[in-house]
Amino acid sequence: MATIRKLRGRWQAQVRRKGLAPRARSFDAKADAEKWARQLESEVDRAGILPDTRMAESTTLKDVLLRYRDSVSPTKRSSVSEIARINALMTRDIAFRTLTLLSSSEVARYRDQRLKTVSPATVIRELNLISHALDTARREWGIYLPDNPCKLVRRPTPPKGRMRRLGPGEEQELLSAADEGRNRYMRPLIILALETGMRRGELLDLTWENIDLDTCVAHLPLTKNGDSRDVPLSRRAVETLRGLEPKRSGRVLPHSGNAVRLSWEHLVDRAGLDDLHFHDLRHEAVSRLFEKGLGLMEVACISGHKELRMLQRYTHLRAADLVSKLD
Repeated sequence: MATIRKLRGRWQAQVRRKGLAPRARSFDAKADAEKWARQLESEVDRAGILPDTRMAESTTLKDVLLRYRDSVSPTKRSSVSEIARINALMTRDIAFRTLTLLSSSEVARYRDQRLKTVSPATVIRELNLISHALDTARREWGIYLPDNPCKLVRRPTPPKGRMRRLGPGEEQELLSAADEGRNRYMRPLIILALETGMRRGELLDLTWENIDLDTCVAHLPLTKNGDSRDVPLSRRAVETLRGLEPKRSGRVLPHSGNAVRLSWEHLVDRAGLDDLHFHDLRHEAVSRLFEKGLGLMEVACISGHKELRMLQRYTHLRAADLVSKLD
């Protein structure tokens, strides 16, 4: 049994086992001392050794996130957004907790506090990021933790997928607003998004050497999910690309994501359209593919969805367009 005693104003927990060096640690709260002792005794019973918890005792969540940001995040396609998320996480109160004191109840409190100011999707991404960083610390960095507290915490209910599709005349309003703007690439960007179903990043990374206008195919060497894919080009997409004065090399749409974001905001405002995101164009494109009669696997091949269930939220087919298919 562990010994819990008050020593010089703090609670000391001591675990002894015959043949093993004793381990002791002091805490401000008796409950924390008892929890630490229980976890240590459980590990001894399971493995027959006293684990070295000293690194976990001196390492904060911020330390783990910092190392993860510098060594793991740069290897990911989403490195820019993930690094920004980690930088924000490192300023939160929870980041200053040592790993031995980072309990599931602490993580749950963080979840509930964040839900007051941000969306459930944001909280889910943050908890998943913390969880993966802790798993990496346990498995690869030699930091002992009896469990991952994030995995014991219930995630918020994720939001339902957006249902926004273009209404009658809205596509033309978008294109007219694009013609009035300064960014001459917004019109072809919108058309290509609607005709191919590509993501914004895929469109901006598209290069002329990966486009074959004769076979009407665009090759994407690296997509969001890490795979390459070939996208068939409609007649309208080919005409749009030919109108951009094709070159032998270089990007088709030489703009940054931030420049497109700002142009899109001004464009939507000029068009007077409500609650329309650029990603909704991908939603519209995929829905149109289903309305043209393409099968699930055919659409997945074009859109690049790995999980077919993800396509379900894109199949918001208009009832009026399906009447002709009914007996």
